Amino acid sequence: MRIHVINPNTTASMTAKIGYAAKAAASPGVEVRAVNPDFGPPSIEGYFDEAFSVPGLLAEIAKAPGADAFVIACFDDTGLEAARSATEAPVVGIGEAAFHMASLIAEKFSVVTTLSRSIAPIERNLAKYGLAARCARVRASNVPVLGLEEPGSDARRTIEAEIKRALLEDGAEAIVLGCAGMTDLVRDLERSVGAPVLDGVACAVSLAESLVRIGLKTSKRNTYAPPLAKAYAGDFARFSPK
Repeated sequence: MRIHVINPNTTASMTAKIGYAAKAAASPGVEVRAVNPDFGPPSIEGYFDEAFSVPGLLAEIAKAPGADAFVIACFDDTGLEAARSATEAPVVGIGEAAFHMASLIAEKFSVVTTLSRSIAPIERNLAKYGLAARCARVRASNVPVLGLEEPGSDARRTIEAEIKRALLEDGAEAIVLGCAGMTDLVRDLERSVGAPVLDGVACAVSLAESLVRIGLKTSKRNTYAPPLAKAYAGDFARFSPK
């Protein structure tokens, strides 16, 4: 089984961190490859960055026709619907995966993400997935995504403090980390706060693996049907559906 994990931003150090977490979550014998596009934004912080990251994401999917499943390693589930239209293999977003996993172990969970501009996209996704009622609150730690990559950064302490506030003030029984760049913090944070802390990368790899094992693929009836053949203009000509 081959699972292709795509970080839709271009920051290679973050991709390496994501790859380590993905491989640790996979079963023995499962091949995990973590990649990122060579064009697009270095981080995805809000709707504007998201729009420019989708072409690179789709390009990476096109490079891996033999993959059994794909994981989109951006917590906003960037380009998830487009990706599902581009392949028959299962495509799992780390946000959706973490929400579902959290709902299986806690009545209420809170999300701790990076910047406040990410709160609305995450809340919209929770509503779309039918899980808004299970989320006590979406909180921002106000740590920029690239701040998670800075040596000596205070990011871990800042995120931990926000988690503790979520447990105290929101009535949350579990915490979902709202950024793939936080994946290396999950075990330390869980030990520190004394409550389940979920990393979407591990959750998504586990779900993607399960979908492949039971033989499920993305439905091509209606919503995720392949795009109709047409010629795109200008810089997007190379993405024209055949």
